[in-house]
Amino acid sequence: MTHELLTIGRISVDIYPNDIGVGLEDVTSFGKYLGGSPSNVAVAAARHGRRAGVITRTGDDPFGEYLHRELRKFNVDDSYVAPVAGLQTPATFCAIQPPHDFPLYFYGRFPTAPDLQIAAGELDLDAIRSAGIFWSTVTGLCQEPSRSAHLAAHEARPRTGLSEGQFTILDLDYRPMFWASEDEAREQVAKVLPHVTVAIGNDKECAVAVGEGTPDEQADRLLAAGVEIAVVKLGPEGVMAKTRTERVVSAPVPVETVNGLGAGDSFGGAFCHGLLSGWPLAQVLDYANAAGALVASRLSCADAMPTPEEVTSLLIERGRLTPADAVSEGATR
Repeated sequence: MTHELLTIGRISVDIYPNDIGVGLEDVTSFGKYLGGSPSNVAVAAARHGRRAGVITRTGDDPFGEYLHRELRKFNVDDSYVAPVAGLQTPATFCAIQPPHDFPLYFYGRFPTAPDLQIAAGELDLDAIRSAGIFWSTVTGLCQEPSRSAHLAAHEARPRTGLSEGQFTILDLDYRPMFWASEDEAREQVAKVLPHVTVAIGNDKECAVAVGEGTPDEQADRLLAAGVEIAVVKLGPEGVMAKTRTERVVSAPVPVETVNGLGAGDSFGGAFCHGLLSGWPLAQVLDYANAAGALVASRLSCADAMPTPEEVTSLLIERGRLTPADAVSEGATR
């Protein structure tokens, strides 16, 4: 199987409250879902019909089996998901207090987690090289042996070896609880950036990667590092993407926020779908933005990932171009 998207890194069981608007101490019941950013991105892309897989590790326990079952349910290849003896599958608890308060509590990740035990020697480098998009995150660089595995994967897939239509994406996903300092994270990001063609992050994540500055300054630094597309999320002002010849901004897609946690992963999977489809960058950004908004309006992450029909409907409802409109408009110019 040649993957259109192959991701590597975090997986967990997300434990989300059924009681909305209260702290965890007052929650009376919970639901469990597949979680972990790279795994969610693979699920999101699969919902858009893409052949997606994930490289990760679980505990050898019932929660690990649950995650295998969920990946298969979402048509995500779990061939590269294996258990690690002696470690438990991590769980992530979240309080749902919309519109802006969604504190996360990580269990089973300290001092390490199964998905941080991926070793370089275990990687299928041919699958990594041949994937249409290879997606990794900064969190995967926080600890050995995962750090060396991520670097080996990127070194096996140099920019100069990519075919037209192939992309290597780094999610600048920075979570301070996994790092000794921002400087340590920046040092590790610098080792991977030379192999990356697309970098995606918010202003704080971009600051950790390339230093403080305006969104344009941060995007320019990413481009100077060799990245071909720099995507900087602007919060309430939408999202910007910049190349050496183009700068586009997608305005926010307003929705009533229920849980903002999965929006970035939905954005990522939809962004991959748009890149693989060869759409204009502005349309890729609009489509991904709408996909992220839909998940923000829903409770869960993986289960909430939208279909192309749902994204297209939201774009039409908001008076935005659909992918078909954008391609048609480009063809008539």
